[in-house]
Amino acid sequence: MKYVIIIPDGAADPISNENAANSPGTSSKARTKTALEEAKTPNIDRIIRAGLIGRTDNVPPSLQPASDVATLSLFGYDPLKYYTGRAPLEAVAMGVKLGPFDWAIRCNLVYLHDSKMADFTSGHISSEDGGKLIRSMQEHFGGEISKGKLECKNRYEGVLEFVPGVQYRNLLIYRSQSETAPFSADTRTQPPHDIPDQLVTPHLPQGPGSDLLQDLMKHSQDLFATHPVNTARKMRGDKPATQVWLWGLGKSAQVEPFAERYKGTRGAIISAVDLVRGTGMLIGWQRIDSPGATGYLDTNYVNKGLTAIEALKSHDLVCVHIEAPDEASHEGSRHEKIRAIQEIDSHIVGPIYEALKTFGEFRIMICPDHCTSLATRAHSRGMVPFACAGSYLPTRLVADCEHYDEYNALKSPICFPHGYQMMEWFLGKSPSN
Repeated sequence: MKYVIIIPDGAADPISNENAANSPGTSSKARTKTALEEAKTPNIDRIIRAGLIGRTDNVPPSLQPASDVATLSLFGYDPLKYYTGRAPLEAVAMGVKLGPFDWAIRCNLVYLHDSKMADFTSGHISSEDGGKLIRSMQEHFGGEISKGKLECKNRYEGVLEFVPGVQYRNLLIYRSQSETAPFSADTRTQPPHDIPDQLVTPHLPQGPGSDLLQDLMKHSQDLFATHPVNTARKMRGDKPATQVWLWGLGKSAQVEPFAERYKGTRGAIISAVDLVRGTGMLIGWQRIDSPGATGYLDTNYVNKGLTAIEALKSHDLVCVHIEAPDEASHEGSRHEKIRAIQEIDSHIVGPIYEALKTFGEFRIMICPDHCTSLATRAHSRGMVPFACAGSYLPTRLVADCEHYDEYNALKSPICFPHGYQMMEWFLGKSPSN
C-alpha cells in the first residue's frame, strides 16, 4: 500500500464563529466565501467523489493554533504528550543538536514601524542578509551570558548560540550544563505572525527568563539600526530588519519513531519549511528536498509533485507540505491564497493522484494543518476539511458533495475531534501505544 498526505498549509478559513446565516445549507451568497470555496480544485473534487470528505481538529484547546502543534497531530502524535515547543522541531531540520538541558528559541528577523509588527518577515529578507544579521548577534551577544553585554536583572550562567536559518527564520540556542536554564513551561511568548499591525509591547515575552529574551530583543534594535545590511536594504527600497523577535522556545522532544509506532511504515517528508521537515525527521522520516521549493508563494509546485512521485518508489508514505496558502493568508491576499490552492490542485494533487494508481493499492489525503484567517491574517482555531480516497475506503458518504471546502466538510459524518487519531484511520494500522 502506498500513502500520500498533501498539506496545503493554512488553506482553510475558520467558520465556526460565523453567524447562523452561514450554517450549512444556506446560500453562500449571504456571506463571504472562503478561499477554498472560491478556488477551482477539480482534482481534489474528484478525490471526494471517488472517496470522501471529512473534518479534523489538529490543535488541542490548551495549545496555540500553529503548524508545530497541528503537524504533530497530522503525523499521528498527540501534541499534549509530545509537544515541547516550536524551535526544537526546527533545530532537528537544521542539524542543531540539543543537550538534555538546552533550550531552542525561534529567532525571527522582523520589521517594526511605530512600535507595531509591520512585517514579521522583514520583507522576506534573503538568507544572505539574514545570515549576516544573525552572525552579528552572535558576535556581540553570543557565548557566555555572564561575560556579555546584557543588562538582565537576573544573572544567568548559560551560553548563547545564534544559528542562521532560512530568510527570516533563525534560532537562538541556550546551552546549559544543568537544570539552571531560566525558562520553563510558564514562559510565554507570542508568534509574530499572529500580531500583524499590532503594538508589540503587550506581546513581549513574559514569565521565567523573559527578562533575558526582552533584553536581547532590545539590544538587537540598537545593533541593527546602523548595520550595513539594513543601510543597503533601505537604499534599495527594501524593508530593514529592525530587531529579532524571540518566541516558540522548548527543550528537545522525544518521540517513538513512526516506523515502530505504525508497524514498519517508511515515510518521507517534502517541505521547504524547517519546522515541518524537522517534525518529519524527528519521527524518522527521510527529508527529501525539492528543487525550487521556497516556503513562499513563488515555490516550484511542479517540482514538488514530481519529487513526491519519485519518492513513492522507495517509501510507503510520502508527505508533501506547501506553505504558500498560509503565507498568502498572513499577507491578507485572497487572490494569492486562491491561486496557491489552485496551483497545489493542478501541479501536486492531480499528478500524484494519477501516479498512485500505477502503484496498485493506495490512499491519498489532502488536509490543511490548521486554519489561517484571511480576515485577521493570523492562525485560528477550528476544524479543517480533509479529502481522502483510495483502497478499502467508503465512497460518496455525502451524496451531493461536489467541491472541497469547509462547509461541505460539515455535512460529512467523518470527524476527528482529536486530530492525532486520524493517522491510524488513514493507514488502517493501530499505533503501538
